[in-house]
Amino acid sequence: MSATACLAALGGLALDGFRAPLLAGLIALAVSWVLTPVVRNLAIRKGAVDDPKRDDRRIHKEPLPRWGGLAIYAGMVASLAVVLPLAYRDTRSFPNYLIGLVLIGGMLVLVGALDDLYQYKAKIQALLLLGAGVAVQFFSGPVGRVQISTIGVPLSSPPTYVALGLFAIPVTAIYIFVVTKTMDTIDGVDGLASGIATISAATLTIIAAYGGQPRVAIIAAAIAGASIGFLKHNYNPAKIIMGTGGAYILGFSLACLSIVGALKTAAAVSLVIPLLVFGVPIFDAFFVITRRLLSGQPITQADKRHVHHTLLGRGLSQRQTVWVLYVAAATLCAVLLAVIKVYA
Repeated sequence: MSATACLAALGGLALDGFRAPLLAGLIALAVSWVLTPVVRNLAIRKGAVDDPKRDDRRIHKEPLPRWGGLAIYAGMVASLAVVLPLAYRDTRSFPNYLIGLVLIGGMLVLVGALDDLYQYKAKIQALLLLGAGVAVQFFSGPVGRVQISTIGVPLSSPPTYVALGLFAIPVTAIYIFVVTKTMDTIDGVDGLASGIATISAATLTIIAAYGGQPRVAIIAAAIAGASIGFLKHNYNPAKIIMGTGGAYILGFSLACLSIVGALKTAAAVSLVIPLLVFGVPIFDAFFVITRRLLSGQPITQADKRHVHHTLLGRGLSQRQTVWVLYVAAATLCAVLLAVIKVYA
């Protein structure tokens, strides 16, 4: 075989299992990229604008339109509507868990868009996210279910599972709530949340593709593509921010996919998967809550104790700050992929 033929064969092996996810990512990217300016104009007309004078946590100088989540959601849904029927012609393209993810995710985007206008209380938002985490578990079927029914014992050989029984519902809901809310809380610097979501979704795509879960890989790739398309307009200096709905749909979708896909891929390392895939937002939440408790403040009180505020306070620019956190997220995800390769 010639050198050219060998390279072509290796290229085919490298892309094997990634062709459909790549297509999904590209379609989601294009739709999100094109629709974001449209959504931006709509947000301005409807008054969904973030005023930097509202409190001192805002770091941008000029008012920025919200509602970027509408474009992200549209990119995801359009991509899945095109790619899944092509990839699964002889079987059901949209399993029950994905229908639940899309429907409940759409509801979260709409409620988040209303929150951008009316600023709901933290308790109402918490109840909404917990309710979404419970509701999505009832969209079950033979293909998959968004529920943490068992927990793998770390580094066990052979793989050992602990059944959660009735505790599966609250544990799953709390997990989805934590991931979704932490994605919301890191959305404080141009391009940070959308970039972290891209890295997390790309990692889940790789895990699912090599773990024999092509449908999960396609969905994760659609999330990554939609995030990149939006990032084009959200990177510093941002022209639009994703708003509550954007953070909700990204956090909710990634949390659900990690349950259906990554958490069931490698039992021996299942507990560390969320800590690494969502390492930056989870660390940020832990960092903030700890500092608030030590200072005697309520953990729900908004302030400037987030990691990105700390980095900015040390003299880093917005772009430098996001790239420090991008590298941290990518490093954690690379460690995860290496660990899964060893223990899966």
